[in-house]
Amino acid sequence: MPNILDIRRRIRSVVNTRQITKAMKVVSAAKLRRAQDRAMAARPYAQMLTNVLKSLVARAEIYDPETGQPKHPLLAQRPEQNILLIVVTGDKGLAGAFSANITKAASRFLESKQGKKIDIEAIGRKGRDFLRRRYPAAAVQTRSLAESDENLEARSEAGERRGEIQITGEHVGVLGKLEFSQVRSLAESVIERFEREEIDSVYVVFNEFKSVIAQRLIVEQILPIENIGDPAVRQAQEMTEEEKKKAKEAAISAGVGMRPETPADKVAEQFATAQVDYIYEQSPEELFRSLLPKYVAIQIFRALLESIAAEHAARMTAMDAATSNATDMIDSLTLVMNRARQAKITKEIIEIVSGAAAM
Repeated sequence: MPNILDIRRRIRSVVNTRQITKAMKVVSAAKLRRAQDRAMAARPYAQMLTNVLKSLVARAEIYDPETGQPKHPLLAQRPEQNILLIVVTGDKGLAGAFSANITKAASRFLESKQGKKIDIEAIGRKGRDFLRRRYPAAAVQTRSLAESDENLEARSEAGERRGEIQITGEHVGVLGKLEFSQVRSLAESVIERFEREEIDSVYVVFNEFKSVIAQRLIVEQILPIENIGDPAVRQAQEMTEEEKKKAKEAAISAGVGMRPETPADKVAEQFATAQVDYIYEQSPEELFRSLLPKYVAIQIFRALLESIAAEHAARMTAMDAATSNATDMIDSLTLVMNRARQAKITKEIIEIVSGAAAM
């Protein structure tokens, strides 16, 4: 029979753990609200930029009429030999399988591209640590997003590769206070390398966040641009019904709104589809050339914002599950303690009755 004092110590320990997990759940819920608001606030600009580009495509010649080749280098389709993969994970743990699922998706993507040269930009400590244990770092890496807001320098052309798969950039601690200027620097570096034909395609693996119960793990192609406004999703993994149920319960208990995916802005949609000949201050071709790099930067920025919100949602759900498990453990230990105490009392009574009968 277990000792009652030991059981009481375990109960106190689990109660303290439950207080910690409950506090972490509240903190994650508050951060989720802010991250959700920020992701939602960035969507109107991204949607309007997308629709402006759609409008320009209909009014500008983006392909050479003689050769059929695109006039903008970001539209150029080349045989895929050199790939850049951007892996977006979290900086901290205690978020369930959030970062592990992303690294698994990245591993599946790398396996599907065997025989090709792949450079990896790791954003987030968890992904960086996972990839660093498996792949070598490049001789010269890009500067971290946290080091400078200036244009990131690509790796030196003279630097030799360390393998078919190598890490060319590590960006740790930037997701806590993410600024668009940092993402713009990364986008400029990626675009510069793509235009120099150092890389033939760019992919980003992240957790797409629409709402607390509407998330999916995707691998999306950023470059070359195929159809403006239509994400080029190469791999996708939806949430299971059990995961949706747990996320919903955690959101309700934490008071977090489960916002559905907002429809596209009607005015922005009309801007792209209206049969009107707009008068542009600059020529449509010139506007298209200047806005397309911004479109790439916004795509990366959106991926980071949604990944941040998804991480907080995963941590809130994990802490809610941990709190519930701690409550169940406390109830179980209390039952064991009561049984042990009852057995002790029964034993003492039997001893007293036996002693009285023997006299």
